[in-house]
Formats: sequence, structure tokens, C-alpha cells
Amino acid sequence: MTFEQQWLEYDYNPFILFNTNGKINSLNAEAQFLLGFASMHELFELATSCASVNFGFKTTFMELEFGRYKFFGLTVGYENEEQIGIKLYQSPVFKITNPKTADGELTNIYTLIDLCISTNSISSKIHFVKDFDPTIPSIVLNSNKIIKILNKMYDCFKENEEILTRVFYRIGEHIKFENKKYSIFSIEINAKNMNKNKLTELKNFVEESGYYIEVQNGITINIPMITSKEI
Repeated sequence: MTFEQQWLEYDYNPFILFNTNGKINSLNAEAQFLLGFASMHELFELATSCASVNFGFKTTFMELEFGRYKFFGLTVGYENEEQIGIKLYQSPVFKITNPKTADGELTNIYTLIDLCISTNSISSKIHFVKDFDPTIPSIVLNSNKIIKILNKMYDCFKENEEILTRVFYRIGEHIKFENKKYSIFSIEINAKNMNKNKLTELKNFVEESGYYIEVQNGITINIPMITSKEI
């Protein structure tokens, strides 16, 4: 692999090269993760619909969303009828407003989530489903704040028969402060019906706590993986 090819392979933005039949000729590492959320056919259709009328390259700015991926634009290019390439540009999807989110103690995040689920299960018929990545280590955080945030998140979904809680890595995403870079993981709570009247209170509390949430079909909080009290 040449140096130029390595740049493409490890680019933060997904790149896919299709043949004329919509099959993938090549793709970079980030595109492999994207295919877990978007189908090959869906991305090929996007490429052909956004391509230039004539041979060459065309950049289009638009908001796109595939699962946890958000994009603000894409470039499509082709030099012949045999293959067409697409590169999508990722949008920043999180922010941490206060570096002191590291205040607290080394904590097992799964224990906190189980505690919140247990609390919200009292006198409730809701079925709580868990989809956890078991490899996330204990991290430094303020347990009381996280518990309050999680309980407020669950409170937005009280009018459901089932609530899904996911814990997963933000692959390829990091936060840097105090000259150190930290990986990101997320806690997503999702259900069919969301009480949007309770979102303002939740967002205000989360912002005051120095975190950030995404609200889509579900509610997601992004947390830096600080494994020791270094800052």
C-alpha cells in the first residue's frame, strides 16, 4: 500500500469505489463501519444520483444520516462508465463543553445503568432491553450527575412497553483536552414514543453537567473514556 493509499485508507471520511453494477471495488476502513448502517445499494444510488452529468467530480452539500453517522456533504467522481467513487464528509456529532467532566471517581458504567433501570422498573410494566459492549472499562465520572441524567433520559420514554439501552464505542471519534486525547463511548436510550415536553429540562441539566446529548429517534449521551484521574 502506497503512502497515498494509506491516507485514503485511514481517512476519517468514508470512501467507496463502485463498479457499473453497483458492486464495491474498494473501500476504506471507515466505509466498512458505515456499511453496518447503510446498505451497499443505498450508497450506490446516492452516488449515481449526485454524480456530475459529464465525467469528472461534483461536490454536493447536504445533510445525511445513517445510524450514528451524520454527514454534511459528499463528493462523487467518475472518469469512465466502469466505476464511480463517493466520499462522504462527516459532521461533528458531539461536543463536551467542560473539560472537568473528569471530576469524580472511577466508576463501572454498567452498574450505574443497571441501578437506573432497576429504579425505573419499580411499579412499571416496561420491558428494559440491554445491548452493551462489554469491553468498556471503568471510567472517571461523577456518578450522581450521570444517574440523574440517565433517569431524566428514561423519564422521556415512560409511555412505552419496551425501552432499549445501548452502550457502544464511537469508533474513530475522540475528544482532546489538557493536551490528551480520549476515546468516546455513548449511552443511547431508545423507544417507540418519546415525551418531547421533557427534553428542555433534560438538555439544560446535561449542558450544566458539561456533557452533550443527541436527540434523534432516541437520546444519546457521549462520554469520554477517562480511566484515571489525570486532569
